[in-house]
Amino acid sequence: MVGARPPADLTAAYREAAGRILGAALTDVEGWERLEHLATVIGHRLSGSEALETAIDWAVETMRTSGLAVRKQPVMVPHWVRGAERAAVVAPVERELPILGLGNSVGTPPGGVAAPVVVVGSFDELEALGREGVEGKIVVYAVPWEGYGQTVRYRSAGPSRAAALGAVAALTRSATGRSLDTPHTGALRYDEEQPRIPAAALTVEDADWMRRMTERGHELTVRLEMEARMLPDAESFNVIAEISGRERPEEVVVMGGHYDSWDVGEGVHDDGAACVAAWRALELIAELGLTPRRTLRVVLWTNEENGLRGARDYHDGLSAEELAGHVAALEMDGGVERPRGFGFGLVGVDPEAAERDPVYEAALGKLRQIGALLDPIDAAEVLRGGGGADIGPLMRSGVPGLGLRTVGDHYFDWHHTRADTLDKVDPTNFRRAIALLGIYGYVLADMPERLVPRPPSPASP
Repeated sequence: MVGARPPADLTAAYREAAGRILGAALTDVEGWERLEHLATVIGHRLSGSEALETAIDWAVETMRTSGLAVRKQPVMVPHWVRGAERAAVVAPVERELPILGLGNSVGTPPGGVAAPVVVVGSFDELEALGREGVEGKIVVYAVPWEGYGQTVRYRSAGPSRAAALGAVAALTRSATGRSLDTPHTGALRYDEEQPRIPAAALTVEDADWMRRMTERGHELTVRLEMEARMLPDAESFNVIAEISGRERPEEVVVMGGHYDSWDVGEGVHDDGAACVAAWRALELIAELGLTPRRTLRVVLWTNEENGLRGARDYHDGLSAEELAGHVAALEMDGGVERPRGFGFGLVGVDPEAAERDPVYEAALGKLRQIGALLDPIDAAEVLRGGGGADIGPLMRSGVPGLGLRTVGDHYFDWHHTRADTLDKVDPTNFRRAIALLGIYGYVLADMPERLVPRPPSPASP
């Protein structure tokens, strides 16, 4: 039967070690203290900021003090600065509009821009208006929530689509299903063939109000002021810590999250908690005296939010042999609500048809054996399809990828907002995440065979 659990070979072999990791994780206090320091004392950590570099230096120093082998990998990152920003409806009524400028946006001219608004609910509606209906106006995307993957298109591509028709600015409904008058930021991607116009996120409430006003025949005028600007690239670092393998140190299981965040809130769900959880999992394995066959590595990747340069440079810094030695890559970047398990992805395998791939199926069976070790905390699920932004370059080179999955009840309520703060984290769920990363990381690094067979070596010239 598809999805049935295979014979419990790995479950039986690693039950004792997994029980020790689970017990240590669920009773741990050090990890929470570190997360509290990161959130409270350091706070948000945008690429190029002093706060991110402070967080990096603190992590490296603390890791060394605890006995981990740690190093910094230099990465040049974008340095975008938000500056002051303000938006308001100035006619036919006056109404302040809470906004967050979109990452990488340009600013407005001095004094801002004031222009009539055109409200659209889709790209099709925008195109139907044509240049005659858009030129010289501010486009407002009051789009429906259709899940993050669908709605976020208007944040990333919306400004350039509006600019192509002559818009002077773009305001986009925040990519969330629920809001308490809270704007959500995030990166845009400018089309190099189009003018760069300033862009910001509106609250769900204001986008809906503007849509209703225009449907009733009212023409709105908005004034937008943004000081956003891009400075020269700045030096940052990936933080890399590891336990060297006792038998096959050249083979590596890597796990982690992204250490940078947006410049609002505390960057806890996205993605500081994941970084601290992976870091603490590695330490607990070392403290328990568990040295796996392979190297178990944690990477705190830099610059995921507006560049992915940390992920790229980690991948590009590996030789062909080092890349082939990567056995698996685990990423946590979906918040730290109650974990359910992992999603599993392998390049070239369609998750919808994965049951027809024997290599994938064999690996999935092994992962489900490992997952059974998490039955005590109801986190044994292993789904078809998974990965993450920072392990994406590794996965595209053939490394099996696992993305930690949670219940996801509220993640997009807080995502990229001022509300992504420590009070939104249940310490028990955070400790469960430490357990998942620790158990999967350790077993994948220690089990006798690789998760999938080693790729063939390139032929000699």
